[in-house]
Amino acid sequence: MSARVVPTTPDDPSGGGASRDRAADALRRSTGALSSAAMSRMLSDVPWFAELSAESRSWVGQILQAGIQGFVDWFRSGDAEAFPGDTAAAVFGAAPRSMTGVITLGQTVDLVRLGIEVVEAHVDDVVDPEDAPAVHGAVLRYAREVAFATAEVYARAAEARGAWDARLEALVVDSVLRAEADEAIASRASALGWAQREGVTVVLGPAPSPRTEDLFDQVRRVARAAGMDALCATQGDRLVVILGGVVDADKAAHAVMRFFGDGPVVVGPRTDDLPSAHASARAALSGLRAAAGWPDAPRPVSSDDLLPERVLAGDGHARRHLVEEVFVPLSGAKETLIDTLTAYFQQGQSLEAAARALFVHPNTVRYRLRQAAELTGLSATDPREGLTLQLALVLGRQAHRPTL
Repeated sequence: MSARVVPTTPDDPSGGGASRDRAADALRRSTGALSSAAMSRMLSDVPWFAELSAESRSWVGQILQAGIQGFVDWFRSGDAEAFPGDTAAAVFGAAPRSMTGVITLGQTVDLVRLGIEVVEAHVDDVVDPEDAPAVHGAVLRYAREVAFATAEVYARAAEARGAWDARLEALVVDSVLRAEADEAIASRASALGWAQREGVTVVLGPAPSPRTEDLFDQVRRVARAAGMDALCATQGDRLVVILGGVVDADKAAHAVMRFFGDGPVVVGPRTDDLPSAHASARAALSGLRAAAGWPDAPRPVSSDDLLPERVLAGDGHARRHLVEEVFVPLSGAKETLIDTLTAYFQQGQSLEAAARALFVHPNTVRYRLRQAAELTGLSATDPREGLTLQLALVLGRQAHRPTL
């Protein structure tokens, strides 16, 4: 958005068209001198300008010259419609868009301000005294237009950069979910501010409805406040958040849980880094699909806590996890833990009944159940964990059945 410049009219104190032409001719002859004076002021008054490359300083000089030439053409026309409608293209078209990545908006404002000061300081030396007041007024109006044009250039660049970052972030998240993350993906994540810290977990859940425009920015701010990095994407009605620098996956998920919509929010296990985060994503996706089987699940819920539902939903990774992480350690124990667990479940989780079936004291059953809990992290006396243990026993026997 730019302001419409109102040029000098024949009713202005300049004395009309002849006065404008006379002043414009004088300014045109001095364009090179004004540009050189502005460049000299920048080298002496703006410390960071001297640190720019020779090419960048050359582009700045072209911008200055284009701005002065544009002012002369507009001033001579005496017609607002004669001035280019796109001031950004007229003044900044001489320089490449990459200049917005070399010079910040604040620095550009400093250069524009200094250039205007130079032109104003030399007006009285360049034009006739009777024309000077009209030229000073026109410079101020033209400067306002250039200021709007400067903001427009940087706004467009920021918008383009934001759109590119959003596409890149979606690509990185999708690569993790597809188990295609590699060193190239890690490099792309670094361009988005990912710090490559150890400890990564994936959190999945419904996207909020309606979704706010700055949803991802809010997630990232909260993650940074908790000492973590965050990558976000929406896939359909699902919100995906990848967190880095995670120490405790459950605590990390709680930090961002409020940004999800209604429904289950599942957090995958903690992995070492981004390239290995596909394991966390796979478990979280499986848990999200199976979460409907546990309507009273906490929010967020760990994918490991949903192992029974994931197994029943056909997740082969969950089956292998229960066999390798639960059944195999139990079967390798010195005590007959599997026999004790089997009797305990068959007797309706009664210690006394299991003890009678095994011909041992109830305290022996208690001791063996504690041993099983230490080996697997699952307590047979807890309803949910007991269900997981029962499924592990069934799956382990199936996996280790004798060959027929």
